[in-house]
Amino acid sequence: MALLDDAARLPGEAGRDLVLKVDAIVAGVHFFADDPPADIAWKALAVNLSDLAAKGATPRGFLLALALPPDWTEDWLAAFSQGLQAGADATGCPLLGGDTVKTPGPLTISVTALGSVPAGRMPVRMAAKAGDAILVSGAIGDAALGLALRLDPDAAWAGALNGADRAHLLDRYLRPQPRLTLAPALLAHARAAMDVSDGLVGDLRKMLKASGLGGRLDLDAVPLSRAAAAAVAREPALLERAVTGGDDYEILCTVAASEVSAFRAHAAALGVPMTPIGDVVASTPAELLLSRGGAPVSLAQGSFSHF
Repeated sequence: MALLDDAARLPGEAGRDLVLKVDAIVAGVHFFADDPPADIAWKALAVNLSDLAAKGATPRGFLLALALPPDWTEDWLAAFSQGLQAGADATGCPLLGGDTVKTPGPLTISVTALGSVPAGRMPVRMAAKAGDAILVSGAIGDAALGLALRLDPDAAWAGALNGADRAHLLDRYLRPQPRLTLAPALLAHARAAMDVSDGLVGDLRKMLKASGLGGRLDLDAVPLSRAAAAAVAREPALLERAVTGGDDYEILCTVAASEVSAFRAHAAALGVPMTPIGDVVASTPAELLLSRGGAPVSLAQGSFSHF
């Protein structure tokens, strides 16, 4: 379909469930108004596809609602469209339609993503069980530190970074990489799963609360990139920002202890490293216990709050 009609039609798939997700991003809240328009478009799509990735879903397509403020230009819209096309091509998720309207501001973009999973197989966030291992994909904190670097490029800790490290952190904030390739491993092994959008600690608490269980998180085990590790080594307080700041778009999941090795091997074969960072426990009341260096710790901030 070449976007010539008022609605899109998707053929049904026998034996599969449809997975739906909608997220909006707003200038001044989720991105900077002067960010490159291609990066804004990429992010708008990627944050939705990250939720599909956490459910082991294969993308089918997406709908776009774009509310443009008065200062939009043809050049801005062309660059935005190019970024959106690049994201759609890279993830195999075509644009199916949508709407464009004007607004007094700020720029607001809403994407509705559609995917599918084998019937009855979607890993939900409330399915964790006591004894499960808690794992996370990739590295945590890069985007939060990229935002911090954007806000204060001359921060003392930034002196620990070389040019490649700075570029890596800034790119991770601008262009999330949804872990869509992880789907087969999640479907085969994960019990509960969600993406990390509002911060590792806060999102893990949400998962545990949904499951009615507690957990233990070893902050020393949280995987950091070379750039984030260099920043934290210079300023240890940055670890709290890394694990609570959000915008990671990595996959957080629980797996039966007996399946951890098989899951990690399966994920590694798909090109996604998975790191054990804690375990699920039965506790009343359900709470997440944090430790570092073997000692209990508490954090001032839990996660990004939308309100």
